[in-house]
This record gives sequence, structure tokens and C-alpha cells, in this order.
Amino acid sequence: MTSIVPVVVYLLCAATSLTCAVLLVRGYRGSRSRLLLWSSICFVSLALNNILLFVDFLLGPNYDLSLWRTVIAAIGMAILVYGLIWEPR
Repeated sequence: MTSIVPVVVYLLCAATSLTCAVLLVRGYRGSRSRLLLWSSICFVSLALNNILLFVDFLLGPNYDLSLWRTVIAAIGMAILVYGLIWEPR
């Protein structure tokens, strides 16, 4: 029997990052600020990362999604860093 606490924490983390992503996308659609675009893409990838973490926890030790989670998070962070460095002010 698994504890309910990790499940609740993983779901709250996924909900928080998904909420941030939605708010950033709405902000980008309203202002067309490129920094909001890069930030929203990053938070979408972080939300996917958290959802995969939850799925990985539910599947148990038979499946390992850590490589997919890491790749998705790294791509999102790389996009944000690209936007911060190369985007003109």
C-alpha cells in the first residue's frame, strides 16, 4: 500500500506548474511579449515533467520514466535560457 502524501504532493506540483503555464500563455496572448512566450513554453514542459513524475510514481518500479522526465525538463529550461540570452531587449 502506498502513502497518499506523495500522490497529493505530485498532483499539487503538477497543478501549480500547469496553472503558471496557463497564466503565462494568457499573458503572452495579451501582450505578445517574447519573454512570456519563452517562460510559458518552459512552464508547459515543467508541467509535463510533473505529470510524468506522477505517472512514474503510479506505475511503480516496473517502469522508469526518469529519462523522459529529464529530457522534457531540460528542453524547457534550454528554451527559457535561449530566450533570456538571445532575445533582444
